[in-house]
Amino acid sequence: MSKLFPTQEIGSLAKPAWRVKGYRGERLSKEEIAEALSWGRKLGIADLDTLVKLLNGRDSAEKRKAMLEWSAKYAIRFLETIGLDIVFDGEQWRSEMYEHVARNIGGFEFQGQVKSFDYRYFNKAACIRKPLYVRPFYVEEFAFTRDSAKNDVKVPFTGPYTIVDWTFNEYYEKRLHGKVADFRQKKFEAKRDFIFDLIAEVVRPEIGKLVDRGAKWIQIDEPAATTDQTDEEMKLFVESFNETVKGFNCMFSLHNCYSNYEVLAKYACELHNCSQLALEFANRDNQQLGTGSIRSGYKELTSFEDNGFTGNYGVGVIDVHTVFVEPPELVRDRILHAAKIIDDPSRTYVSTDCGLRTRTWEVSFQKLKNMVLGAELARRAF
Repeated sequence: MSKLFPTQEIGSLAKPAWRVKGYRGERLSKEEIAEALSWGRKLGIADLDTLVKLLNGRDSAEKRKAMLEWSAKYAIRFLETIGLDIVFDGEQWRSEMYEHVARNIGGFEFQGQVKSFDYRYFNKAACIRKPLYVRPFYVEEFAFTRDSAKNDVKVPFTGPYTIVDWTFNEYYEKRLHGKVADFRQKKFEAKRDFIFDLIAEVVRPEIGKLVDRGAKWIQIDEPAATTDQTDEEMKLFVESFNETVKGFNCMFSLHNCYSNYEVLAKYACELHNCSQLALEFANRDNQQLGTGSIRSGYKELTSFEDNGFTGNYGVGVIDVHTVFVEPPELVRDRILHAAKIIDDPSRTYVSTDCGLRTRTWEVSFQKLKNMVLGAELARRAF
């Protein structure tokens, strides 16, 4: 993109109550319907009477599908009204980044809720047989977003390494029972077999369908990338990324947050066809204005440059785990500081640290608006 410091979404937005309850076929309160209308008017959404009739209607497969489309339409307009250059639909079609994939492929059986962070939980599955591609799980969502959005579209895609890392590996460990004596080696080989079967049988077929439908940019989300920081495990992560993206006529990027960047930086230059690293820094930073040494949260960015990464960066300038709304001037200073570390300012994209699903739409709107304003201030100052 020729524009300096383009702004981009990373992933999720919160699902409004009217979307959640409407999808479930539950009765909405007057306040919840009023919220839907209020945001609709603010975002310039047309034909709101149709939405109200839908919300008051009986549950059906048609209603659930329409609810996905309406909430996606809201989220796309939300991001474009704010002024983001690169958008998606806030993952409104997805239950959660891991569960959405696991529910739509064969070989997985859910075991129950486990804690992910703070008060958030996810529904963890076990792999009980070889993964099987059952149906497309991102394609229809992408097609709707592509047709509804005016701006460039980037598709968030939960990566195979994270899916495997977050899944009980029953099938592959049982296959190796008695064949590999060393427990640690058995776990590693079972994980490796699981990853590459998942890539071959599920991930690459889905990417192929996305590319065939016109996807130009896919963001591989791998929050588990540095969970195990051994050289053997990090090389497995790199190999899994490279196998995932090879051979497609599409741009790929990697999103990773709340990880050990000193470790990731050592392997980033080995990632093939990785146009951008979208990384979290604002969560590590302070709230004071200024550039230079005061911007302590961005020191790990130097490690990626020192280790030879030559792609672009999605630099996190908004902390998604706080209700503090970063002023545009703070966003500006974070961008300018990062751009000085990176040898070419055109390699700097502006992002939130991660998805904003834990924040209300009111807080998310102001955070993202200030991110866009801060990027404009940075362009003027550069």
